[in-house]
Amino acid sequence: MYAIVKAGGRQEKVSVGDVLFVNKVEGEVGETIELQPVMLVDGESVTTGSDLKATVTAEILGAGKGPKITIMKYKNKTGYRKRQGHRQSLTRIKVTDIK
Repeated sequence: MYAIVKAGGRQEKVSVGDVLFVNKVEGEVGETIELQPVMLVDGESVTTGSDLKATVTAEILGAGKGPKITIMKYKNKTGYRKRQGHRQSLTRIKVTDIK
């Protein structure tokens, strides 16, 4: 059994026991959070939309950061150069239950 959930502006395919990184979620390490399911696949049956009464719970494992992204801006013949970096704040979670 697996579910497709909304997690931080993206959709992720999760099953019980999966560990994944999602955009930053407020909460302490060890707290449980509830993720919004979009679709649930249980063997042969697929449930979506208004029929979906499932809940997906996950435990917060800790915080982390994504890979460094370098942003370069350059304009020809003017000497304009600008360099900027970014690392996205992420939260590591573990899916504990799909009901």
